[in-house]
Amino acid sequence: MKKVVVIGGGIAGLASATLLAHEGYEVELLERNDRLGGRAGTLNIEGFRFDTGPSWYLMPEVFEHYFQMIGTTAREQLDLMTLDPGYKVYAEPEERQHAEPHSVGHHPATHLTVPYGLNQVCRVFEEREAGSGKRLERYVKSARKTSHMAERYFLYNTFQSWKNLASREVIVSLPRLVQLLGTSLEHFVARRFKDPLLRQILGYPAVFLGTEPQQAPAMYHLMSSMDLDEGVFYPRGGFWQLVRRLEALAVEAGVTITTRATVTQIGLENRSGKQPQHASVNGVHWRDTDGAEHFTQAGVVVSAADLHHTETQLLPHRARSYPERWWRSKQSGPGAVLVLLGVEGDLPQLEHHTLFFTKDWDSNFDAIFGRETLIPNPASIYVCKPSASDPTVAPSGHENLFVLVPIPADPQLGAGGRNGAGDDVLERAADAAIDQIASWAHIPDLKERIVVRQTIGPADFANDYNSWKGGMLGPSHILSQSAMFRAQNKSRRVENLYYAGATTAPGVGVPMCLISAELVLKHLRGDTSAGPLPAPVAGSYASGSGRKAGTDSGNKEQFVAPDQYDDAGAAT
Repeated sequence: MKKVVVIGGGIAGLASATLLAHEGYEVELLERNDRLGGRAGTLNIEGFRFDTGPSWYLMPEVFEHYFQMIGTTAREQLDLMTLDPGYKVYAEPEERQHAEPHSVGHHPATHLTVPYGLNQVCRVFEEREAGSGKRLERYVKSARKTSHMAERYFLYNTFQSWKNLASREVIVSLPRLVQLLGTSLEHFVARRFKDPLLRQILGYPAVFLGTEPQQAPAMYHLMSSMDLDEGVFYPRGGFWQLVRRLEALAVEAGVTITTRATVTQIGLENRSGKQPQHASVNGVHWRDTDGAEHFTQAGVVVSAADLHHTETQLLPHRARSYPERWWRSKQSGPGAVLVLLGVEGDLPQLEHHTLFFTKDWDSNFDAIFGRETLIPNPASIYVCKPSASDPTVAPSGHENLFVLVPIPADPQLGAGGRNGAGDDVLERAADAAIDQIASWAHIPDLKERIVVRQTIGPADFANDYNSWKGGMLGPSHILSQSAMFRAQNKSRRVENLYYAGATTAPGVGVPMCLISAELVLKHLRGDTSAGPLPAPVAGSYASGSGRKAGTDSGNKEQFVAPDQYDDAGAAT
């Protein structure tokens, strides 16, 4: 039975480890931090529990398929609730000539609430722009068809064989696909809708893909089939609950998990003695918190760490499929200022998900992705209020807010801190975001009601996750960095070295991380099919090594329950 080492205990690392353990491999997972989850992190501060990463549960069929691949279901593992409304949107208000007291100088913003269910969404669109309801039906129908094509032929494809792209369905759809790839999402939406706010609702999913509507291919209008058609869901306990379940399933499958283990090098052996393409992995070198060096032998290595870090720091030059010169021409997704707020009292002006859209999107995105970058002000920001759906995330009588301000991906912008102690430029951005929410949503006393404040910035992403350029997501989904053009899941130079996670194919987001784990499995099986693997019949999968396994640490401590973390993320 071949030994596998998985580097990184984020969503993709846990998913890969569990899949391969079920496949019959002996799997050890090494995570450099005190906790698992990677960017899907958690912080406990004075009775508030904050998710510090993903918060939109979309593409439920991908989650369901993954769980079925390991012999369970999403219903068995998660307590999912449908959000209705799905989210709320505020448009930038007009300036007042004479500001009233406590108004922060603005009108309350125009807002639109996006309900659950396509028929209801069409009604809301129609009320705002005559004729847009029917156009939205056609738009979502196209998005649904495109989503099916993506899942069937592109997302789960290793692109090791081009034959599966020569199917009749793909050939018949080719003119349409070429049109979608050659048109920007912004232009595609603008041809169908006139109202600026409706255009923004349909264009904003580009930000989830780490880019802007001007650069995202119209292919990605498929995202609207998710939030507007399928709906938005929430796993009670937040995405940290997903991490806990993935950890438990990994342990149950026999995966050995070691935290506080910093991988320093991927071990190689050169079979020919000459050509680098004949190199093969033989294990990983890693260091524990006491500074002791270790080497774990393995016939397969799966790196779910940031791909740039893996390629440029863990491999010698001769073994790099994606060397530094390759990255110079690539575009990172945005960085972020995350502002975690504990607020006294209710905030009925905000839904579970609330978006704030600036009027001048071009300037906003140019500040983030342009040649001369800066933190936009005002910014198009996202606010999550999980306490609207989950009373466990905040003390009674309080609200929990997660505020995300997209900014340039640049670690030099600094790190966050507690109660205003972060780097000055980030804290000013946080202050501006709080003022913006207070003004646009008409919550004049918001700042005075804040009892907990924590900021996180690009330097934190770089330090905690080795994130390329300090980005919060990974390489953006412009055309040249999507599908077969994105960095793939198998090293071109090192045998039995594979990659998983948001920085490789198929892309950013939790569903894509789960798919990336399946792509690794496909490579190991030699499976070149285009779509999802068939889920095994109950009882047909290998049950792992049959060992009792748990989470160990570099200091050989015992398993730590996933909810026993203090406000710094360290095990208590």
